[in-house]
Amino acid sequence: MTTPDADETGQQLTTKDGWRRFVAGQPKAPYIPSPSPKAYAKLPKETRQKLDDLRIDHHARLMVVATSTVRHTVTAGRRLVMLNRHAISARRGLIVSGPAGTGKTIAVTQLGLAHELNDRSVHPGASRRIPVIYATVPPAATARMIAAEFARFLGLPVHSRLNTADIIESVVGVCTTVRTGMVIVDEVHNISLTTRQGAEVSDTLKYFSERIPATFIYAGIDIEHSSILQGTRGAQIAGRFTLIPTHPFPYNDEWKGLVKTMEDTLLLHKHKPGTLVALDHYLHERTGGMIGALSHLIRGAAIDAILMGTEGLDRSGLDSIPLDVAATAQDRKRRRTSR
Repeated sequence: MTTPDADETGQQLTTKDGWRRFVAGQPKAPYIPSPSPKAYAKLPKETRQKLDDLRIDHHARLMVVATSTVRHTVTAGRRLVMLNRHAISARRGLIVSGPAGTGKTIAVTQLGLAHELNDRSVHPGASRRIPVIYATVPPAATARMIAAEFARFLGLPVHSRLNTADIIESVVGVCTTVRTGMVIVDEVHNISLTTRQGAEVSDTLKYFSERIPATFIYAGIDIEHSSILQGTRGAQIAGRFTLIPTHPFPYNDEWKGLVKTMEDTLLLHKHKPGTLVALDHYLHERTGGMIGALSHLIRGAAIDAILMGTEGLDRSGLDSIPLDVAATAQDRKRRRTSR
């Protein structure tokens, strides 16, 4: 499964159309001929370029792997939806928290996908239903900004003459009408309860959770260590939300399986199957066990292999791909502790 092309205008997950496109899924990858190296070299230049573009696009797409974190999040989230089914107030929620690059957004979007597909199977043909809302918390967010994010997802106009209360009431009314059953709020670490604006954002989300009969799912970086769970407001959140932590993957059978799964998706003319599997320990050390860094590393090296004509992955090609600061720091930390 792949995520939607985030760079297409209006197709972000934070819009109703973008989310529906994500739920509908990408069309199956087109058949890409894989001629022998000699036959490929004899193809007209334009034909080779078209085939290369198709393969580059294939490797550029972010593949979703059903990791243990994804499975745990989907199971816990669906359980909460059932427990909240007859709740009048104080509905339970879920927080997915961990370092950057550990798969939090993938986990919560897969939970949202599972919920929406289940809702569609129970209510076939009910096209006016909007089972899931997906929103992100902007940096330095205000109560109006977070209310506007909800409205934007639903396609509601947000005029300057509307105050925050007007926007909130409009969102609540629509969510009730379209039977929204799950609200996913990502980037929650952007909320700071030490500021007045942050406290107002937290109060707005709490008000939404009381007025909208839905299960709320939060995701963010190291939320359990942030101000969000501190003080009176934080205690209310902590008392209603279950925490699922995400971590870098240890070097174990699951990690080896992730590497093999990603290697199986490669479309390179000269790549030897099993090469990446044999490098799984190196890949773990290089990425610090970060699933996001692993995906970036393999996909980036595959694109380079096409552009440079090497058509295969090896240690040197992987070494040439720069990684994010977090993965690099994790790798250095592991190297120091292993000495």
